[in-house]
Amino acid sequence: MHDSSTGSTGDTARPSRRTVLAATAGVTAALAIGGTAQAAPLDDSKLRGLISRMTLEEKVGQLFVMRVYGHSATAPDQADIDANLKEIGVRTAADLIAKYRVGGIIYFTWAHNTRDPHQIADLSNGIQKASLELPRGLPVLISTDQEHGIVARVGRPATLFPGAMAVGAGGSASDARTLGRIAGRELHAMGIRQDYAPVADVNVNPANPVIGVRSFGSDPEAVAELVAAEVTGFQASGVAATAKHFPGHGDTETDSHYGFPVITHTRAQWDALDAPPFRAAIEAGIDSIMTAHIMVPALDASGDPATLSRPILTGILREELGYDGVVVTDSLGMQGVRTKYGDDRVPVLALKAGVDQLLNPPNLDVAWNAVLTAVRTGELTEERLDASILRVLRLKAKLGLFTNAYVSDGGVDRAVGVRQHLIAADRIAERTTTLLVNEGGLLPLSPSEHGRLLVVGADPASPSGTTGPPTGVLAAALTGLGFTATALSTGTAPSSAAVARAVAAAQDADAVVVATYNVTASSAQKSLVQQLLATGRPVVAVAVRNPYDVAHLPSVPAYLASYSWTDVEVRAAARVIAGRVAPRGKLPVPVQRADNPAQVLYPVGHGLTY
Repeated sequence: MHDSSTGSTGDTARPSRRTVLAATAGVTAALAIGGTAQAAPLDDSKLRGLISRMTLEEKVGQLFVMRVYGHSATAPDQADIDANLKEIGVRTAADLIAKYRVGGIIYFTWAHNTRDPHQIADLSNGIQKASLELPRGLPVLISTDQEHGIVARVGRPATLFPGAMAVGAGGSASDARTLGRIAGRELHAMGIRQDYAPVADVNVNPANPVIGVRSFGSDPEAVAELVAAEVTGFQASGVAATAKHFPGHGDTETDSHYGFPVITHTRAQWDALDAPPFRAAIEAGIDSIMTAHIMVPALDASGDPATLSRPILTGILREELGYDGVVVTDSLGMQGVRTKYGDDRVPVLALKAGVDQLLNPPNLDVAWNAVLTAVRTGELTEERLDASILRVLRLKAKLGLFTNAYVSDGGVDRAVGVRQHLIAADRIAERTTTLLVNEGGLLPLSPSEHGRLLVVGADPASPSGTTGPPTGVLAAALTGLGFTATALSTGTAPSSAAVARAVAAAQDADAVVVATYNVTASSAQKSLVQQLLATGRPVVAVAVRNPYDVAHLPSVPAYLASYSWTDVEVRAAARVIAGRVAPRGKLPVPVQRADNPAQVLYPVGHGLTY
């Protein structure tokens, strides 16, 4: 993935009020029943009227949610035009909409869609204008993955919150609701109306490479409560929340981006472990649910991924759980859904299984034409398409896209990254930092006793739009709290030379703070920490991703878990180290012994304070 660059908003002109009225006139006219436009909410009969006037090609397009490169709908940079031509066969987002009539567009940082809030708003308006000005033009449902924590597509100056596992450590449904409400308000102001969050997976496998800290935790009921709260917050702000990844991606050692995971839970285990958060999301009125590219033999013995499974999506999700909202696939470019079938079969089988939105196929032309052909040959009926389109249009109507698809500069300025939102994120983060070990009351450190601090350790690539790297953020935050802190990055796999430099620098420090990242039995980070301990200097470690790190470093006298290396969580950890706030987080997952995983070292609910 590429990092997005910051820069100007490009040359996309904001539509004038006259342009907006002209563009929406077609939709208003299409919704006029008996010749007069209705101000009443759009009921199913009006939406079915819209569907009846669509061509088959337009219907197929409504089912797709597609990526597109560029910061502008009509005038992207040349490199983005080249990428669009290579991958999609069009130059711009406007051309994509005109050719395929897609119902949705997904924003990515690496596609250069999310440089800054005003540019994002301009891009959203340009996309809506391009679609609404077409014959029978419909508003576009713009989406992104803004989970917060380690997955966020919109970065600073937007407000960035702690991720799900940190929120799980805080254990507050009120905080989860506030996060959803504020994050939703900011997305809404930029024209993003569908967020692929929250993650409803229950992370019961410490080796899970794809979910991990993106999950609220390992307790199904606790996860269910926080999922429902976040859903309520997002949707109160006019943004569709999306619970993912159904039927549950929490117990796997395979990443479905690169392989085809198999979940071996029995039906009873699924009911007890995986289902509760999805049930809670449905009870909370969730607008959309995302599928997982995983095989669950106990739910469907065919060997198909859940995304393509009628027994799972129609039998369980629709019929058993009673869900009638939008079902969106996870990205169709992921290996988990491409292992068994070709890219031409996947979208057709997904629709047959019960999916409504087909997300980000690797080759849109192949996927779009496959669905078109399936209808023309009778494999799919037009009525089947109409049922999904009705769900998608219902959602667009609920979100107000038919009455006002546009956003404004003033709306961005009033909502995105405003002071009260940033303060709320800091306060929530302070309630999540978890103190796992504090031998001899080493923490909190005081500037009078430990004035000179060395901050070393892992500096993984910063999540989108954070200042990073974490050692630098941590050192700056500690310096702001009265210490003299020096940052020295040693990386996630420190060389012997990097370790030697850190050990030499520790001689001039009163204490050392080390950031650890996904420590394993063979990790070079273990050697770094052990040699720092051997200097005799007090060592404080902060696990900046998985809390499981502590099991591999049992000699560290003080260990904190921040659950992510985003600025808001790293700064909160600094305030805890300095004693400005007391640690309040409690482990939302168990930490097992490194030498004997059958034994729990720190149980769910463990967390010290002072």
